Amino acid sequence: MPTYAITGAASGIGAATRTRLLDAGHAVVGVDIHDVDVVADLSTPGGRDDAAKATTELAGGRLDGVICCAGLGPLAGHSGGKLAAVNYFGTVGFVEGIRSALEAAGAASVVVVSSSSTTTQPGLPEELVADCLAGNETDAVTRADELTAIPTYPATKLALARWIRREAIRPEWIERGVRFNAIAPGMIDTPMTGGDDLDPDLAKALDFYPVPLGRRGRPEEIAALAEFLLGPGSTLMCGSVVFADGGTDAQLRQDDWPAPWHPTQDELSRHFPPRK
Repeated sequence: MPTYAITGAASGIGAATRTRLLDAGHAVVGVDIHDVDVVADLSTPGGRDDAAKATTELAGGRLDGVICCAGLGPLAGHSGGKLAAVNYFGTVGFVEGIRSALEAAGAASVVVVSSSSTTTQPGLPEELVADCLAGNETDAVTRADELTAIPTYPATKLALARWIRREAIRPEWIERGVRFNAIAPGMIDTPMTGGDDLDPDLAKALDFYPVPLGRRGRPEEIAALAEFLLGPGSTLMCGSVVFADGGTDAQLRQDDWPAPWHPTQDELSRHFPPRK
């Protein structure tokens, strides 16, 4: 029976995924700040280390996969720095902390929840994305604190998507059987998009957010996709960012993706070295 870890398992997409996997007969270790197997604060390095250690112990040293749903949205009262610490560094730190348990499975899957706001929200601060990917948590948190939570959110989620793409092809992961993929949900019906503490400016923007499907997504729909990415039907997927947004990205960026590759000669030589 596979054993999976889920961060953010107490609510929203994480809770829906936990329920779906348990109903399917899988063993699940839930991680969150309350009402789960491992109670931990992923906004701090110590909290991430404690969460990874406790999760590995509860799983018996072997994890068949992890679904990283833990994250903060641009709600009233959330600082930009807190979003950066939890959304990006909390996810990266936790995954790296359970590396040995994932490798022990021989064929494991890492699924991270990104966001379609990464491609559809104007004014995204790319300097913050760069700070995150460089691993500069102090700089990233400081920069994010100078912003509001609204632009910080998509920046942290874009950094996550790019981290997934980069890590997915690293030999230290893929050659040990660990696959990385991401889900980019659109407007999902959770407290993050409809709670009482939703940022008023964001609430106004969401009223005009285009969703060709004509409705918000449900957490259970993202949970179904997460289960697929964990399972045997997705074993050829590595470094994919799967949009599940009701058509928003397709409507706003119809010709932006797929994008053709225009490599330099150095890039060609690096990726396709001449045979000796």
